Amino acid sequence: MSRPSLEVADIFRGHGPAWRRANAGHVSLGQLKVMSAIENCRTAALGGHVARCEKCAHSQISYNSCRNRHCPKCQGAAAKEWLAAREADLLPVPYFHVVFTLPASISNIAYHNKAVIYDLLFKASAETLTTIAADPKHLGARVGVTSVLHTWGSALTHHPHVHMIVPGGGISLNGERWVACRPGFFLPVRVLSRLFRRLFLEKLIAAHNAGDLKFFRDHAALADPQAFAAYLAPLRRTEWVVYAKRPFGGPQAVLAYLSRYTHRVAIANSRLIACDRTGVSFRWKDYRANGRDRQKLMTLSTGEFIRRFLIHVLPQGFHRIRHYGLLASGTRADNIARARELLTVAKPEGQPTVAAVDPSKPTCPCCGGRLVIIEVFARGATPRHQPTPPPVVIRVDTS
Repeated sequence: MSRPSLEVADIFRGHGPAWRRANAGHVSLGQLKVMSAIENCRTAALGGHVARCEKCAHSQISYNSCRNRHCPKCQGAAAKEWLAAREADLLPVPYFHVVFTLPASISNIAYHNKAVIYDLLFKASAETLTTIAADPKHLGARVGVTSVLHTWGSALTHHPHVHMIVPGGGISLNGERWVACRPGFFLPVRVLSRLFRRLFLEKLIAAHNAGDLKFFRDHAALADPQAFAAYLAPLRRTEWVVYAKRPFGGPQAVLAYLSRYTHRVAIANSRLIACDRTGVSFRWKDYRANGRDRQKLMTLSTGEFIRRFLIHVLPQGFHRIRHYGLLASGTRADNIARARELLTVAKPEGQPTVAAVDPSKPTCPCCGGRLVIIEVFARGATPRHQPTPPPVVIRVDTS
């Protein structure tokens, strides 16, 4: 795949130093580390290796990746490794996609409380779904959930929400049978929405009472319990956004979806159009429009683009992919085995699917031969072997 003409790394390298000076004291250490990692990704600053073709002796330099989870260039390999591990958990049943979104009023106070509020979003949404699924009036079963946190909208705005991938059924509460959901229907979203609202607000108030929330500037008054209760009061009367998308076509469609969503960052390099005197231009999707009008072009000042990108840096050590119910880590293997037994299907064997395997080793761009590493060099070092230029092909017009 060819390198995009413009990357987030190019913007950070060209404008990052000036932006950091202008915003000194207002940028977290975590954000500074992300900027540094992206700027140095696949450059001599991180070291690398020299590979030579066994056939034609063509050689080339490959620089190391930063492997930062916020880097647009480093998530492809991480996603493939994760998918290969998850493929064994897939069941031969329909899968559903459910999304839980926080209201804007909650998103506003999440800026300075990311770890707390994002964690509450995970817990409240998972508890909501597993509780309603276990209710005999709905499914009456224990279900498995894979949750992925996204904190952005298409325009890089702050928009925290979780995407949930759920098998269309679960193990009965007595553990004796597999309970399948109705075709094309998983759980009622209005019921999910109202329980999610109640659970999240209960947990949020508990966090406030425990002193876990911090408030600054326009929200400083919310440190007072009565002011905070008044701030939340309108949220109890509004509908919170929970929606379920159409079920996937099958397990392979689930893998294809997960490969796009699990390790996604705030903006892909492929969406960037230009960075010039007017700012940074990129494609975005306006979900309020339909058809061709949905795809639009946005231009932000370079400083605003950098700011919006960095508000999506997660707290250090925060897990943005989590598993609940039948897929909880401690009991996942046993639960998957029991589900397969109840569904009377064997554990999948053989090679992983194409979507889950790592790509083959790089081949020579000149002759297609195998590339062999002949030198590894350290960070900031200059390799002893210099790459050979590709052969020049002279075309002769015989007409």
